[in-house]
Amino acid sequence: MRPLNSIRFEVVFDLAGMEKRLTEIETLVGKEGFWNKPEEAKTILKERTGLSNRLDHFKRLAVEVEDTQGLYEMAVEESDEGTLSDLSRQSVDLLQKVERFALGLMLDGEDDGKNAIVSINAGAGGTEAQDWADMLFRMYSRWVERKGYTIELIDYQPGEEAGIKSATFTASGENAFGYLKSEVGVHRLVRISPFNASGKRHTSFASVFVYPELDNEIVVDVEDKDLRIDVFRASGSGGQHVNKTSSAVRITHLPTGIAVQCQQEKSQHRNKELAMKVLKARLHQREKQKQDEKLQEIHDSKEDIAWGSQIRSYVLQPYQMVKDHRIGLEIGNVNEVLDGGIDPFIEGVLLSKDKKGAKAV
Repeated sequence: MRPLNSIRFEVVFDLAGMEKRLTEIETLVGKEGFWNKPEEAKTILKERTGLSNRLDHFKRLAVEVEDTQGLYEMAVEESDEGTLSDLSRQSVDLLQKVERFALGLMLDGEDDGKNAIVSINAGAGGTEAQDWADMLFRMYSRWVERKGYTIELIDYQPGEEAGIKSATFTASGENAFGYLKSEVGVHRLVRISPFNASGKRHTSFASVFVYPELDNEIVVDVEDKDLRIDVFRASGSGGQHVNKTSSAVRITHLPTGIAVQCQQEKSQHRNKELAMKVLKARLHQREKQKQDEKLQEIHDSKEDIAWGSQIRSYVLQPYQMVKDHRIGLEIGNVNEVLDGGIDPFIEGVLLSKDKKGAKAV
């Protein structure tokens, strides 16, 4: 077992600064007239909750590391092989906790702590691409479950024969957008086609877009005159409600041409509410990215869902391998990845972007 105090994490954790800020907030909350400006008060209280949770988490981990280190030193001194064996197993779990905490410290962007709105779109290629988009939808759904997050389906467009044309959902949980933002881009699949009798290899593409879900503290100015709202009958596999009432809603933002739709709820009002949430998120993200031409092209263009633009390749034939082209990470257990095991890729991308300017603590 490696002594835990010999492990170094390249992250910034200003314990003294965070404790000082928390004290300042407690002073502000205690002042008369604090609630005279409800929106400002809400922002400050949210900051207090975030600081308190992070500090509590750090202190719990510090105690656990200290206790484990003390037991380790005693076991070494007494040559207690049984205890050393138990501590070796426990230290693996503890190390993973510390690494997850360290990774969480990197997610300090303005929107990283928000829920994520994820949109998956099949590329050109008909049934093959649509089946691949459905596989990605399942992969992200399983990842959401593994993280203990919740998922809310906003829109789901089935393919004519199999798979999906597109799907949009919300992943709700701590730092959901911070993690999933690294998944934006084109995903490529290579396999023997299950839809082709000749058994030839086939390459399919699908794109993934991720937006932060906005809360009430962020205002996106959307005027009614800039919207075109269409209602239509929901499509689906059947049921008493499907195709009998015009409950599905499509909202088009005329100045930008951005269109979103929702048909999953029976209530037209609820579908409109969900569609507006997605529209505001997309408009907000568009404004943040308008100075970045490359990201804007990814956001607006569907022509890039093709060879040469992929961030990750999933190869099922003639060998099995998933490779992230941004960081060169390769994983041979494709089934594990497609079952939601994408954390190594997400963490690898986040770590690769955070190395500059970090310090050990």
